[in-house]
Amino acid sequence: MRTRIAALLALIVLVGAAAWQWHADEADARAHTLTPLDPDAIGHVTVALRGAPLQHFERRNGHWVSPEGHTDQGRAGELAGLAATPVASWQPASDFDAAKIGLAPPLAVLTLDDVRIEFGEMTALGKQRYVRIGNRIAFVPAQALPRAPRTASLPTTATTTATP
Repeated sequence: MRTRIAALLALIVLVGAAAWQWHADEADARAHTLTPLDPDAIGHVTVALRGAPLQHFERRNGHWVSPEGHTDQGRAGELAGLAATPVASWQPASDFDAAKIGLAPPLAVLTLDDVRIEFGEMTALGKQRYVRIGNRIAFVPAQALPRAPRTASLPTTATTTATP
């Protein structure tokens, strides 16, 4: 009987330690992402790209909608997913000249709920990108940049007009 109680206590301690470690690992991973936001919980997305009109998306009943009309669900989901972009390191924004790293003005501005994210140029070695949130600069993978919206495709068949 004592052996069973000891084994049960050992099992409880083991499960508790595993749960604590999982929680600590998850918190550590969140500390190394662009924002603490859960991409699946984001409700509002606004994106401004140089040379493109401002776009707004809102999540309703699990689907993205846009007041501009047809909503590209994949694009809206990708934009929300940028919240969890891995960050190599953080530096104070005061250490940089914003104009030299493409943040004056930024290449793109993404607002996820109330978090403003400004995307700049790639670093000198080209494998990372400068991103400003508040008074900090993050170094993120170079491909972490909101993509441009899809454009209407050109007609695939030729049309002819009759001449009199």
